Amino acid sequence: MQKTQKLTLAVLIQAALISTAFASEQSESKGFVDDAEGSVLFRTGFINRDKKNVAPDVDNSSTAQSAIFKLESGYTKGVVGFGAGVIGDASFKLGENKHAGNGMIPKHNDGSAYDHWARGGAFVKARVSNTTAVYGTQVLDIPVLASNTARMVPEYFDGLLVTSREFKDLELTAGKFTKNQYSDQVTTDGMGLDSAIVWGAKYKINDAMNASYFGVDSEDALERHYINTNYKQALANGSSLTYDFSGYHTEWDKEANVSSARPGLQGSDDRSNNIWSLASTYNQGPHSVMLAYQQSTGNSGYAYGENADGVQSIYLANSYLSDFNGRDEKSAQIQYNLNFADYGVPGLNWTSAYVYGWDIDTATDDNAKESEIFNQVKYTVQSGFAKDASLRVRYSHYRNDDTSGTESYMMPDTNEWRLFLDIPVKLF
Repeated sequence: MQKTQKLTLAVLIQAALISTAFASEQSESKGFVDDAEGSVLFRTGFINRDKKNVAPDVDNSSTAQSAIFKLESGYTKGVVGFGAGVIGDASFKLGENKHAGNGMIPKHNDGSAYDHWARGGAFVKARVSNTTAVYGTQVLDIPVLASNTARMVPEYFDGLLVTSREFKDLELTAGKFTKNQYSDQVTTDGMGLDSAIVWGAKYKINDAMNASYFGVDSEDALERHYINTNYKQALANGSSLTYDFSGYHTEWDKEANVSSARPGLQGSDDRSNNIWSLASTYNQGPHSVMLAYQQSTGNSGYAYGENADGVQSIYLANSYLSDFNGRDEKSAQIQYNLNFADYGVPGLNWTSAYVYGWDIDTATDDNAKESEIFNQVKYTVQSGFAKDASLRVRYSHYRNDDTSGTESYMMPDTNEWRLFLDIPVKLF
């Protein structure tokens, strides 16, 4: 593992020093001030989880208002450019929120919700040619270390991320992170992350095909690898067929907590999982239909987030309210998406999906089942003073037959509503 990490870092350093056949991003810098950007996202959010067949006080419901901001300078001019910025959020609850607990609002030790809270941090950055390095507080979009952005405010990581685009159609990534803060935590390292080293590459093979690989080694937690390939096939009459394959291989260390491990294996270093999904999407004008199959194998389900590895680190097809990632689980999905632009309502989009999972290995059954009906409507304002403001309404109807109640990674039967109103404001 160490050899792989050193090789990746060496490639990044070499890429920053060689001459390239295309324009250098740093050579086009306008300066520290002229390239500066500032924005605030005002978000009003509501999540309600109505859990069936459990005590009423286990239901979760949260409503809050947040302002998510990012102020970032440009890069100074010269061979090496330098810059800095701050990122963070400030929020307050709307109403009592007596049943918070769904990742929206932080809670005091007595279980009561915070009335108001603020988080964030600073970062510095440097750029040589087409290679950038950012050190400090960041929101990550890496398949093996991805920040949760599906709640009121994002999940933050603190550390160093280097991204290099020195070679045409190739992007290399490497980094090290030492802090992880969930969306509903006020402590900057609420998850107690020791050290997570990430590396990876994305390559555009041609205009129709892309491939990527990423890995992470989290100290005393896990080692994980991810691969993806995506191919878009053009068909007649402007239609297309897209194929997407994604897969993870994970091995957990003895010290890691793995909620979905087979009984008797907690505290063992012999816990692993393979999970993959294959999806095909047919698109014709405003209509898209996707069919997907996903399969998990190993003595653990695909556990993520609980080891400070990112609450959104599941770039797989069958991931909605449930991720259909149980031990030995197989799942199939059909999804339909309609873009209303062709019907005179640009900015309006509707997605509906049904996912069915089977052969789940639980403590009392090796063929447990689960299913979810998912619906989402989103409207984004296209012009005028409210341009880019959006309203998203989502509903999930989830059911399973885990009658044992011992599998903590399987939620109870749940009806969930999510409503988010986003109003972005560009400051400069």
